Amino acid sequence: MVAWADYKADAKARGALALELYAAVSTPAKEPADVKANLPDHLAYQAQLERAGALAFAGPMSDETGDHMQGMGLIIYRAESLEAARNLAENDPMHKSGARAFTLRRWMINEGSMTLSVGLSTGHASLR
Repeated sequence: MVAWADYKADAKARGALALELYAAVSTPAKEPADVKANLPDHLAYQAQLERAGALAFAGPMSDETGDHMQGMGLIIYRAESLEAARNLAENDPMHKSGARAFTLRRWMINEGSMTLSVGLSTGHASLR
């Protein structure tokens, strides 16, 4: 098995971005009513992390068919370390209450693209 730090150094050396983020897969651990009860505090916490620059992306995931809600969510954190990201995830009201559980992994972004369009006169922005 290759050490993460060695792989990251190799990725940077070959010109990859090697941007390290942290991915939390969040799954229901209690009844749907428990998840729903914690939703307002969870969303407020995520908005706070977004304003602080610690939340890169977050949202629900479908089942394997793509047709149904499964209750699983993906949260991508910006943090200085795996331990710091774990602290962010643990302090999420959903996880703190036990309504949801999470697994956390390092995620290295090497390739891809994003397009941001901003309408200067309309103030409209879109991300693809």
